Amino acid sequence: MRETLGGILGGAVDYEAGLDTLTVAPPGDVDPELTAVVHQACGTLLRSGWQPVELHRVVARRGDPVQGRLVTDAVAAHLHGFARDTVDRRWLAQADELGARIWWSAGDAYLREASARWRVDRVTLLDAVLRLMATLRELPAIETLVPPPGTVAAPAGTSPADPALLHRVRSLLAKAEATDYPAEAEAYSAKAQELIARHSIADAVAARSDELVPYARRIGVDHPYESEKAALLDAVARANRCHTVWSPELGFSTVFGFDADLDAVELLYTSLLVQGDRAMVRAEPRSGKARLKAFRRSFLVAYAVGVGERLAAATAAAVDGTADLLPVLASRDTEVRETMQRVFPATVRSRGRRVDSLEGWDSGRDAADGALFDV
Repeated sequence: MRETLGGILGGAVDYEAGLDTLTVAPPGDVDPELTAVVHQACGTLLRSGWQPVELHRVVARRGDPVQGRLVTDAVAAHLHGFARDTVDRRWLAQADELGARIWWSAGDAYLREASARWRVDRVTLLDAVLRLMATLRELPAIETLVPPPGTVAAPAGTSPADPALLHRVRSLLAKAEATDYPAEAEAYSAKAQELIARHSIADAVAARSDELVPYARRIGVDHPYESEKAALLDAVARANRCHTVWSPELGFSTVFGFDADLDAVELLYTSLLVQGDRAMVRAEPRSGKARLKAFRRSFLVAYAVGVGERLAAATAAAVDGTADLLPVLASRDTEVRETMQRVFPATVRSRGRRVDSLEGWDSGRDAADGALFDV
C-alpha cells in the first residue's frame, strides 16, 4: 500500500487510476495506512517549525474544508503523545483554537468514522487525503518560533499584554469596526493606539533588559492582494516597534517584537484591515473588472501608507516629553532587529507597490484618515 501511495504522489501512477485502486481496495488495508501517512507527514512538519494554526491555515486557504479537518485531527493525534506540561502554552492555545481532540475510536476506524461524521462519501474523502498529502510534501521546514511539543513547558522571559488592556483595546476596535461614521471610527481607533503605546512604554520602563527577550509570531496574510495587506501589517508593526519579514509563497509575515507589542500589532492589523475593506467597498467603482482591480490595489497601497504615517505620529506623541526613555526604547529596538537577523540572516527588501489608479489612491488616503486619529 505504501508503494501504491508513493506511486500516486510521485506521479508514477496515474492519479485517477490510483484513486480508483484505493477506492475498491478493502478499507481494512487502505485506511490504517492512509491515516498513518497523513499523521506522520503532519507530525514531521510540526516538528520542523510549523505551528498548528499555521499548518491548518496554509492547507485550508486552498479551499477544501475536509483537508482542514484532516490537519486538525493530525494535530490532535500528534499532541496526544505528549504530557501536557511538556507542551508550550502557545502550542496548546493554538490546538485548542482549532478544536483539536481525539474523537475517533481507533486509528484503523478513523477514515470510516470521519466519512460518517463529516457526511462525505468515501471517494471524496480519499481524494481529499491524497491531495492533502501532495500539499504537505511541498511544504518546507520553516523557522522554529515556538518550541515543539516535548521540549519545554513554557518559555521564560515573556511578557504578554495585560488581559485587561487587551479587553479594552478589543472593545474600542470593535466599536470602530461597527460604526458607519468615520469620525467615530477615528476616535475609537485613536484611543486604542494611545492605550497600546502607553502600555508599551510602561512595559519598557518596568522591565529589566535581562528579564525579557524579543520573540516572533507568524501572522497570516490572506489573498487577494496579499502584498498590499502585508504592507499594511508592516506599517502597523513599525509603529509599534516591531519588524516584519514577508513570506509570500507561504502566505504569512513573521513579526518580531516583544510579546505585548506583538499582541497589539495583531489586534490593530486585524481591525484596520476590516475597516479598510469596508471603506474600499463603499468607494470602489461599479464597472470594469480591470479598473476595479487597479482601484483596489491602489487603495490598499495608499491605505497602508496613510495608516503607517498616522500610527507613527500617535506613537511619537505618546513618547513626547519622555526623552529619558529614548535609550531604553532604542535598546529594545536593537534587540528586536538582532533577533530578526538571527532568524533571517538574509532578506530582500520588497519593491514599492505600483499605483495604477489615482482614484484608488485618493480613496485609500481618505480611508486611512477616517480609520485613525486624533483624540
